[in-house]
Amino acid sequence: MSDFVVLRVENLTKDFPGVRALDDVTIDFKLGQVHALMGENGAGKSTLMKCLFGLYRPDQGRIILDGEAIQFRNARHAMDYGISMVQQELHPIPRRSVMENIWLGRYASKFGFINEKELYDQTQKLFDELEIQISPKAIMGTLSPSQMQMVSIATAVSMKAKVVILDEPTSSLADDEIAQLFGMIQRLKDMGVVIIYISHKMDEILRISDEVSIMRDGAYMGTYPAAELTRSRIIQLMVGRDIQELYPALEPAGEEVLLEVKDFSSTDPQSFQEVSFKLHRGEILGLGGLVGARRTELVEALFGLRPVSRGEIYIKNNQVQIKSPIDAKKNGLALLTEERRATGIFPVLSVHNNMIISKFCSHPNPFAYISDRRMSKDVGHYIDSLRIKTPTAATLIRNLSGGNQQKVLLGRWLMLKPDILILDEPTRGIDVGAKHEIYVLMKEFVAQGKSIIMISSEMPELIGMSHRVMVMCSGKVTGFVDAAEATQEKIMSLAVQFTS
Repeated sequence: MSDFVVLRVENLTKDFPGVRALDDVTIDFKLGQVHALMGENGAGKSTLMKCLFGLYRPDQGRIILDGEAIQFRNARHAMDYGISMVQQELHPIPRRSVMENIWLGRYASKFGFINEKELYDQTQKLFDELEIQISPKAIMGTLSPSQMQMVSIATAVSMKAKVVILDEPTSSLADDEIAQLFGMIQRLKDMGVVIIYISHKMDEILRISDEVSIMRDGAYMGTYPAAELTRSRIIQLMVGRDIQELYPALEPAGEEVLLEVKDFSSTDPQSFQEVSFKLHRGEILGLGGLVGARRTELVEALFGLRPVSRGEIYIKNNQVQIKSPIDAKKNGLALLTEERRATGIFPVLSVHNNMIISKFCSHPNPFAYISDRRMSKDVGHYIDSLRIKTPTAATLIRNLSGGNQQKVLLGRWLMLKPDILILDEPTRGIDVGAKHEIYVLMKEFVAQGKSIIMISSEMPELIGMSHRVMVMCSGKVTGFVDAAEATQEKIMSLAVQFTS
């Protein structure tokens, strides 16, 4: 393992109104190593990466690449110097080919026309080098998430990248796809590329990293050989305290059935079919399954976002019709969607407006005007009770960390005082400290006699935060497992029951 320092950030400091995002950070990144960057949401990881990629200009300090101090003007400038970033949310051009996406703005041309043969040959040569089994002529929109990740990494390599930043690269990948990605990362290491790897998945970090740097509240806490770290040590360094019990102990669920679903079937024959289950008062019902199990489609249909061909819904023993989210909310349901950036937050609006938007019509005064005072009081209450880290309620939500964005969305739904809260991957992409806070909020919610349906692809979370787990495979319910008897093996055996 080389000790040659390719990239060094030295005494980097970056301030935003009301907060110091980076505080005198110095880290070395070495040749051919995977260097993981960990910390709670808001620890400064994203700000540091944006400084490296030319999206932010640090207020103090230097970025040194191959011994040369450089002040990147923008992302193009950073890429010209060999720094590339594959972000968590990929934004390909879906209707264009793979090779067009890779060489966008750098097309091989002949007599002023795109030379498609040369474009194909260059792409195939690149894919052969990286052992990528994708046709250069494939349309991007037809690829799986892991294939899109590989194309994005190949694009970085095509730019002669010395440093590749991977931001939560496995957040939407299945286990076999993660294995493919890790194989590509190993090939990049063999080529001498520096990989900066950002993830909240500690098992991945310990498996793939050579070194791990920890950040907390904008400050650098230290760099450690991955082989010398444990999960508990990482948590302690990240949050400044031990979290002995990540999953708080849940009170037993009640006997009363709050929600019953009978023979619920999608209009799409390839989606969920003949799903029946009961949700008890005070219960967290986990929904387990692999990619393609149709769990998200099921809960979206329950919330009135997708049509069903048949099925019955009973709430408190009364049959209800839910044809739209308006119907769902009237019947005490709330849905926190899987993709907070795509279907949750309004990035150009403030924390205040993002939170209050679900309840605008609940704040009229006698003259039919919205009561600013009452809205502000509600927002302030949830900022305090959910411990949302934001300079003010007027701060744009896009400037908050992922975990704090998620808590704003929780506040949005809690304002409606629902009886049933549906959570689709509630802790995806957020740090262990914020996860623990969300788990505590979930426990407090069901302790009030309300209930939660939770989809999670993280097996420990599914087992640790559920009273029962309902497992699905290919749109069918394959079984139920009580928390006291739940093991990863039992759940996985049900999750693959109908796979070929």
